[in-house]
Amino acid sequence: MTPAAHPQIIAHRGASADRYENTLDAFAQALIQGADAIELDVHRTADGAVVVHHDPVLHIRCKPTGSRALVIAHEPLDALRAVRLRDGSVLPTLDEVCALVGPRAVLYVEIKARELEAAVPAVLARHPTVTAAVHSFDHRVVAGITNALPRGILLSSYLLDVPGTARAAGARDIWMTEQLIDAALIRDAHAAGQRVIAWTVDDDARARELAGLGVDGLCTNRPGALRALLTGAP
Repeated sequence: MTPAAHPQIIAHRGASADRYENTLDAFAQALIQGADAIELDVHRTADGAVVVHHDPVLHIRCKPTGSRALVIAHEPLDALRAVRLRDGSVLPTLDEVCALVGPRAVLYVEIKARELEAAVPAVLARHPTVTAAVHSFDHRVVAGITNALPRGILLSSYLLDVPGTARAAGARDIWMTEQLIDAALIRDAHAAGQRVIAWTVDDDARARELAGLGVDGLCTNRPGALRALLTGAP
């Protein structure tokens, strides 16, 4: 695989250094900052809606003393959207993010729970202008996506055969924690026709180093800053 002139700049949960993560505001700010792509996390509600949030429990602005935690998988969408997130916004759905982003950036959807292998592609299919891919730490989820969406595996350890692991899951992309990425990994992945995406890269020197090694994507909380650093664009 021939590397791009510079890595794809991927906004980690949106422009989350400047806005509250995984919110419509964070995604809008990522677009303003010129991100090539946006990474986000999804769960499914009790009534089957696909919503954007990192943790399985909703992080809300104010929880009355003695009240129970709002577990996303155990609550209907209306109950989850009746409370405010920590920045005062409401829980976004994947449909809303797709409508916001449209063709302006690639969407990388991290699937955080099982039983979303059909639901996520169904949402994405409703938005034909959106270019999207999916990835997960649970490689069974990745292997279970049966349509034509590009897929990726998430890794926080350096396996003996990383390209082989990606191939077994049907994955194009290898999302590797940035500390473990080296020239050999990128060489072997590219030889297998795969891509390497580094997460999460906020340090300028490390971003330059990874770009020099030929990494295909940099997932960052600072998309505007890294875009300016690597492309010279304002």
